[in-house]
Order: sequence, then structure tokens, then C-alpha cells
Amino acid sequence: MQSRVRKVVLITGAGSGIGAATARRLADEGHQIVLADIDAERVRNVAADVGHEALAVPLDIRSVEQWNTTLDLVWSRFGRLDVLINNAGIIHTGYVRDVSIDEHRRTLEVNYLGPLIGMKQTLPRFQAQGSGHFVTVCSMTAFLPMPGMASYAGTKHALRAFHHTLALEERKGPLKFSIVHPPSTETGMLEQELSDDSTALAFSEKSVSADFVASKITQAVHDQPSEVVMPAGFGQFLRLFGATTGIMRLMVDHAEAKGRRVQAALRKKRHG
Repeated sequence: MQSRVRKVVLITGAGSGIGAATARRLADEGHQIVLADIDAERVRNVAADVGHEALAVPLDIRSVEQWNTTLDLVWSRFGRLDVLINNAGIIHTGYVRDVSIDEHRRTLEVNYLGPLIGMKQTLPRFQAQGSGHFVTVCSMTAFLPMPGMASYAGTKHALRAFHHTLALEERKGPLKFSIVHPPSTETGMLEQELSDDSTALAFSEKSVSADFVASKITQAVHDQPSEVVMPAGFGQFLRLFGATTGIMRLMVDHAEAKGRRVQAALRKKRHG
């Protein structure tokens, strides 16, 4: 399927998972895709698989200098950027007491400061060209405290606040802002959570595929909604659930017990 308007789209964390799946979908629609990832070899392989003249660039999103180099390359090659999809993220699982300060800090730097730097460095360029669309891939944990992934959830709360604050600051200008909240998604990150007993709550509800999330991100590129929760109906319930801490504390034991059963079944299935 060819899109009527060919957009230049930069996707971070495009070497695997949601980022790679999104790159494939948008490239198949005819868009010019720039895939960025800290793993240069992996992102080159994904770009070759995506085809459609997809461009791969190495990018550590924590680095202002590397962001500037990447954006300079995009503007020199294409003369513009239409959409920035901030997707890259990491997780260090474990209870707060067991995760090192360095691991907490790295989660903060990648999941929050990385997208912040990318948006800040892209903002004046979008303003200069008079258009641009920021798409932030956040998480349903932006609404929920999550045992076993406290820093991850904390960064997603912060990222949502930053995204919407920037959108409010720029509300009278031409720029567009969309934030997308995937639930548990079948990626390497979920595999990491599967191996850790502390993250059982993440398995209390059914996970979705990376391609399903990619379809919602692709739709957001077209429709430019302000916010997308997944799945639509249950996602709205989770937003409310996360805001009512009293109810949440009453229900968490039941939800975590359900998650442990699912986690155990998935482990058994993985190991035959």
C-alpha cells in the first residue's frame, strides 16, 4: 500500500521489537524511514530487511552530540523531517532494593532523558520548517506503579508529563504531538520480565505482539491523536485503576497471583 503523502520518519530503538515492526509498516506504506539504534550492526540488518531505501544510523539517544549528528544527516539527505518517533527504551527488572543505583540511573537516562534530548534538539528544526510531528512511545505503566520495574514505570510517568507539557507549551504553533501507551508487548523486554519473579504483575493481563503496537503507532502517524491507550477499553480502566491507590492496594495481591500463574505457564512452555 502506498501512502498519498510520503513522509520522512525517524524511529529510535529501531533495531528490534516495536521500532523494527513500525519501520516495516511505514516503509511498506511508502514513507522514507530512518532507523536509529545504539546497536549499529543490528539496525543496519533491520534496515536491509525493511528495504524501500530505509536508512540506518547509529544513535545513543543519551548523547546531545549524536542527536545533532543524526538530525544533520537527516536534513542534509532529505531536506526535512516530518515525524520523530521516540521509541527506544530499556528495563532493569527487580525490586527496588535489589537494583543497583547505576541501573536505576541508566534507566532514567535512556527512557526519560534520551527522548527529552531528542525532542529538544528536534524542536527548533521543526519550528524552522513550520511543521513536525512528535510521536512518543510510552507505556501503560505511565499510569501504574509496577512492582519489579519501579524505575521503568517512574520514567514512563515522567516521559508522559514531559510530552504533554511540551505539547501545551507549543499549543499555539504548527507542531503535532501524539503519545502512545503499549501494554505488555512480546519483545525482548518481556522475555527479561518473564525470567524475573518480581515482575509477575506484568503478566496479569494478556500481552500483545510488537506488530499490533506498530499498527497503532502507524495509525497515530496518520491521525495525529493526542494520546492512545491499549487496548482501548481496558486501557481506560487501567488509567482509573492507577489513579485510585486505595483500590489498587486492595487488588494487587489478586492480580499478582494471576500474573504468577501465567508467568509459570509461559516458562513451562518455553522450556518444554
